[in-house]
Amino acid sequence: MFAVLSRAARLQALVIAGLAAASLVAQWVYLMELRGIGPLETVIEMTRFFTILTTVLVVIAFLTVALSKLRGLSAVTLAALTLSVVLTGAVYHTLLTEFWNPTGIGIVADWGLHTIVPLAVLLWWLVQAPKTALVWADLPAFALWPSVYVAYALGLATLDGVYPYPFMDPGETGVWQVAATLGVLGVLVLLGGVVMIGIGRFADR
Repeated sequence: MFAVLSRAARLQALVIAGLAAASLVAQWVYLMELRGIGPLETVIEMTRFFTILTTVLVVIAFLTVALSKLRGLSAVTLAALTLSVVLTGAVYHTLLTEFWNPTGIGIVADWGLHTIVPLAVLLWWLVQAPKTALVWADLPAFALWPSVYVAYALGLATLDGVYPYPFMDPGETGVWQVAATLGVLGVLVLLGGVVMIGIGRFADR
């Protein structure tokens, strides 16, 4: 089911898309400086990361919302994307901050990707997004994008041995620890989906 949003909601969506795009550009510039590699190589490296790919989806989705009054984006699509981008911030601040200490423009990118954009998307969803169409049968949809990413990242890593995150690297933590960590994250995704659907059902009253 699709909905039509107010002009204010669409303007806010445009601002969020801009923040997300600016954060991606800042990360791109920082990684080029940090790694000493070219623009295209940097883009290829960035596509390994859930945060980057999810933020790209935020840009696309929120531009769609801003420019087309939500036509083509369902309530579950927006809810699942919101959960995914919130997950990026939660996982980063819980598991990954000790492995990443950016400087300069990298600090701007870090705050944008892992804090500002996730919070902005969550607040927008809570205040503006259509939620009443969410039903319990939508729950598997919340795990779709994270599952696709895990399959993609692990498949790519089997080819070149490069894992995007330490908790996904069996050489660092062991196969069973990787499986356990991914299993816990999967459960958290489903629990997050339950909460978001519950909010939608409550909003329907």
